Amino acid sequence: MQVNSGVSAVSMKAVVLLSGGLDSYTAAAVAAQRGFELYALTVRYGQVHAREVAAAREVAGALEVAQHREIDVDLAAFGGSSLTGEGAIPKSTLESPERTRIPSTYVPARNTVLLSLALAWAESLGARDLVIGVNAVDYSGYPDCRPAFIEAFEKLAVLATRAGVEGQAFTVHAPLIRSSKADIIRLGLSLCLDYKVTHSCYDPAPDGGPCQACDSCLLRARGFRDAGAVDPLLTSDATS
Repeated sequence: MQVNSGVSAVSMKAVVLLSGGLDSYTAAAVAAQRGFELYALTVRYGQVHAREVAAAREVAGALEVAQHREIDVDLAAFGGSSLTGEGAIPKSTLESPERTRIPSTYVPARNTVLLSLALAWAESLGARDLVIGVNAVDYSGYPDCRPAFIEAFEKLAVLATRAGVEGQAFTVHAPLIRSSKADIIRLGLSLCLDYKVTHSCYDPAPDGGPCQACDSCLLRARGFRDAGAVDPLLTSDATS
């Protein structure tokens, strides 16, 4: 099966997982450009960097989504990730030899859980399209950001739903999965996206500002640098 690296308007409605980061914002914008009516889903899964939920609200407003729902599923109850409070957020490790390992910021089965929730909402809406901003090029070593995972979830969606049993396939659109962070940023800028409303940091300051040292901040900084662009979050206006 070919991973759907572009978004084609198979149906008018699509459920998009919206985290408040620049990847999910860009993926959603691509879907909107292709004619989808967006139903945005943001999950408070117990992440300590909950600033991203506020950013997701701003992104949803910028995208003018049809609906934006926020739900709570406490994955922190299971532990296993520094993103849900188990241990410190690693800093300045992006170029470390240890990067061959799955990092502590991996949340066990997170994308499986989130896509399952998106699938449930999509089926109730009569939608057959899900959109997720996963990326397997400049990604942080997460197994659930790979093309094989997206392909497998599409198969699961057919087997696990009434719509699938009745012969209706679901498509998981991952338009950024083979793009570098710089390519993603260039694409977003070409779509006139305002990345000032996004949030990427795993360990923000009390005022919500980026730490500029966690892997997510470093990936974002490298992406803007390689794209030849300035991160609006780091301008004097954004940080004042």
